Parts: sequence; structure tokens; C-alpha cells
Amino acid sequence: MTGLGAVFRPQLPPERLRALARLADDSGLDELWLWEDCFLEGGISTAAAALAWTERVKVGIGLLPVPLRNVAVTAMETATLHRMFPGRAIVGVGHGVQDWMGQVGARAESPVTLLREYLLALRALLRGERVSTEGRYVRLDDVALDWPPLTPAEVLAGVTGPRSLRLSGEAADGTILTVATPADGVRRARRLIEEGRAAAGRGDGEPHRIVVYLLTATGPGAFGRLRAELAAEGLADVPGLGVAGDAADVAEAVRRMAEAGADSVVLQPTADEPDPEGFVRFAAEQVRPLVD
Repeated sequence: MTGLGAVFRPQLPPERLRALARLADDSGLDELWLWEDCFLEGGISTAAAALAWTERVKVGIGLLPVPLRNVAVTAMETATLHRMFPGRAIVGVGHGVQDWMGQVGARAESPVTLLREYLLALRALLRGERVSTEGRYVRLDDVALDWPPLTPAEVLAGVTGPRSLRLSGEAADGTILTVATPADGVRRARRLIEEGRAAAGRGDGEPHRIVVYLLTATGPGAFGRLRAELAAEGLADVPGLGVAGDAADVAEAVRRMAEAGADSVVLQPTADEPDPEGFVRFAAEQVRPLVD
């Protein structure tokens, strides 16, 4: 069954997260996704709070920018979430927005090299391995977690370009795709991911989950809000992006993404969504029953 989620956008103040997370939990939504965008809200802190306030909904971080975070710290924090909230935390990592990384003095000369080294080290640490590595960016000397996860902890990569998508197939457990990805883009991403998996000798016994964000607007002014956000993001001329309308319209768009290869579709409200709580309720109570 296709997973259905919604985004708590960090343009909302963090004190609003509690009510929205509880609503997602109570209404039956599958997943609630959070972002660590500079310079808004921290991904681990918000995820830990959302998990503590809820009982069943999965909480995803999409994504942690790796230039900002030492891999050992990310491993420690990820393992802690998995130990405290088994099976409910989903952690994604990625290059980060390069302009933001430059603002804080963390811009990498080769983001793909950094992400490869980071993914390999992070996943090994989360498997409980003792890791020593001397990479271009990631350097660990006899490091192992004292409290690794008790069950496998997947690590997703938030990526876009062909090299990074192949890398995700090679070195990650899943991939997060942005709202700039139409259904045909999901198919293309799946092909590139599978190329990476084949090159790394990763077989069918290792499933690779694709999560895709779907820009979604509903209610009064939905079409105008959708068009305005796509234009603001420079995506107005890309066909097949986003959906505006009622639950049937949104469910149909979700099904198109699922048919293209998405395992989870996460509804992303526009930045000017007038009723974030209502949006979560709409996703869970109206769209979810229409999605297989």
C-alpha cells in the first residue's frame, strides 16, 4: 500500500508542531515529514519532539544537510531516535542547499564525494560496526556506537541529479524526491537508482524506498496558490507538477506517483497554506481512504 504523508513546513513557528503532530497521529496519517532548512528549525530536535508527542505516526526528516553535521553525531542522534521510538523514525540526508552551506562556511568542493563517504560511514555505524576511514571529508578512527539501533535503521538520501540518484541506489536505503519531480521524473529516478544498485551489487533482497513530495493545494484559491508557488520556485513551465483541487483530484495525483514507482507520497502544502491543521485533516480523512 502506498504510504501517505504530509509536511510540517518550517515556515511555521516550532511551537505549532505539537498540535499538528498530534492531529496527524490521531487522524490516521501514515507519515509526518519535517525539514531542516537553514535557518529555520532543527531536524533532530523537531523529530524527537514530534515522536514523543505521538504514538503511531512515522516521523521523517527530509533532510539533514551533511556538510553541517559530523557523521558520528548524526549516527548517535539517529540511533537514539530508533532506540526510543522503534520503527517510527525516518532519517534522510543530502547535499544541502549550496548557497546556505556557503553562508556557514561548510560548502564542500565535491558534494557527491562527501555524500558517498557520509552514507557509507553512517549506515555502517548504524549497523553497529566499528568504523575507521580516512576519506576526503569523512574521517573516523575506531568509532562505534555504544547504543546502536536494535533493528535495522534505514537511511534515505535526498537527491536530484543523475550522479546523486545513482549514488543513492549504491549507498542509501531509499531516496527522497522534491516537488520538482513529476511522475515521469519518478520513473527516471527509479531507473538511475537501479543502475546504482546494480553497480554496487545490491540485489532484490535489499528494497529501496522512494519518497516523493507532491505540492498540494486545496480549498479556496487552491489553483492560484499552486501556480504562484510553482512560479516562485521557477517551476511554472514544468508540466505535471503539483495538484490543486478536492480529495479525488489529490488522490488521483498520488496514484500517478505510485504507479511511477513512489512508495510514499508526501503532500506538501504551499507556503501560504491558510489552515495547516485543516490540511493534515484533509490528507488523512479525505485523501487517505481514496488511495490504495
